[in-house]
Amino acid sequence: MKTENHEQWLERVEKLIQVLEGSSIGELELAEGELEITIKRDPGMVLVSAPTVSGPVAIAGAPAPRAQKADTTVAVNAPLTGVYYSAASPSSPSFVNIGETIHVGQVVALVESMKVFNEVVSEVSGRVTALVAKSGDVVQKGAPLIRVEPL
Repeated sequence: MKTENHEQWLERVEKLIQVLEGSSIGELELAEGELEITIKRDPGMVLVSAPTVSGPVAIAGAPAPRAQKADTTVAVNAPLTGVYYSAASPSSPSFVNIGETIHVGQVVALVESMKVFNEVVSEVSGRVTALVAKSGDVVQKGAPLIRVEPL
């Protein structure tokens, strides 16, 4: 490609990028002769520079920061991709609730895949600390459904 054609293409692409900045378009393909250009972006993404801090900053009158407690919970994960259900039916009580103690082998949820309901069985004993997935959500294989604090 000749240098002046190359520069014209670059100018056109730069103008298109500027126009796309305020739009909801996520992908644009351009083709002219043998040259093809694809511009892909996430329309919801906003690029900003993060402020930098050179050292610890203390604010007068503010309490000293506390060390964060390490997360010792264990996730009960989805065995396959499908729809997560926290109860056997809409009128049934949930298999588990926050604060309850569960045991190894206990059914804690159902995941429906291809019209088949599969039991989600806990591989850990402990206290339920969080219900990560919401009943009716589509979950991916390996996604955390419940967080448990081991006993």
